[in-house]
Amino acid sequence: MSMMDARHASATGRRSENAQRAAPRPLLRVGFLLAHNFTLSAFSLFVDTLRLAADDGDRSRPIRCSWHVMAPRPEPLRSSCGISVSRTCGLIDPENFDYVVVVGGLLDGGEQIDRAMLGYLDHCDRAGVTLVGVCTGSFVLSRAGLMAGRTTCVSWFHAEDFAAEFPDQTPDAERLFIDDGNRITCAGGSGVADLAAYLIHRHISLDVAKKSLHVLQLHDARRGHEAQPHAGSPSSDSRVRRAILMMESHVGNPLPVDTIAIRLDLSGRQLERLFRTTLGQAPAAVYRRIRLDHARRLLETTAKTVTEIAIETGFCDGAHFAQSFRTAFGVSPKGVRLRRDESCMETHEAR
Repeated sequence: MSMMDARHASATGRRSENAQRAAPRPLLRVGFLLAHNFTLSAFSLFVDTLRLAADDGDRSRPIRCSWHVMAPRPEPLRSSCGISVSRTCGLIDPENFDYVVVVGGLLDGGEQIDRAMLGYLDHCDRAGVTLVGVCTGSFVLSRAGLMAGRTTCVSWFHAEDFAAEFPDQTPDAERLFIDDGNRITCAGGSGVADLAAYLIHRHISLDVAKKSLHVLQLHDARRGHEAQPHAGSPSSDSRVRRAILMMESHVGNPLPVDTIAIRLDLSGRQLERLFRTTLGQAPAAVYRRIRLDHARRLLETTAKTVTEIAIETGFCDGAHFAQSFRTAFGVSPKGVRLRRDESCMETHEAR
């Protein structure tokens, strides 16, 4: 190396060291462990909420927050929808993080994490780092023996699975997430964004947390004790809950009730009895109400015409839709739209 090259290298090294000294440590540092067949939406919602809080505007620099995806091996990590995510680092010292988040996934897809990850979770516990389980990440923490004596937040959809596997633990399928000191568990879904915003509020500020949610076009953060959204009326029977989820997933092209029953390995008559026993209504009536509730949300939040909404919610014509809507809500679809417009006008005039 020439004298000039040596001087240049020395100067570059000093600038790098100075930059490292000048860069403040992020206020919120999160490490992720992704289970085999992890839930992509839970991971992406958490990361994007952090990303939007980490920097001004939408520049995504990890200034106020930092995040790393850890794994013991370099192979991509497969999500339940088939999309893979690459790790950003190995299983590094837990003291680099304020939280280590386990993102769970499919319960019937084999072992969720390997021995190396289990050992790392134990290392985190000994180091006093707060462990977070989102989606079925609560199952991972429980299987690792790290939730003894704790109340564990689980999705209402998996509450029976959790109770069957961990009869000595207390599942809570009502709240969005539970902060139990150095253990936090979250049911998943959109509640993951609420949990991320909660941590951002704790470590950075409420305004920064609000900014993240607003850019994601979500409402202000819900608190952990708020109820999980249930499909229709909550039922103690998992088959009824799964039937309702199918209904919510097929609003525009409603499934025949017999088809739903077949998918649940039931007869139409059995499904009818289950609904009447647990909800006091026939499956068809519950399905119609789900479609009408969706139609009302569209009327209140979009500019779509009544006819467009009728088609989008599976009604054969506008007249049938309007009649069903009035019977359910005591007001016509146009009446709901008129009330919304009047409310918007009053808000505008008040400003």
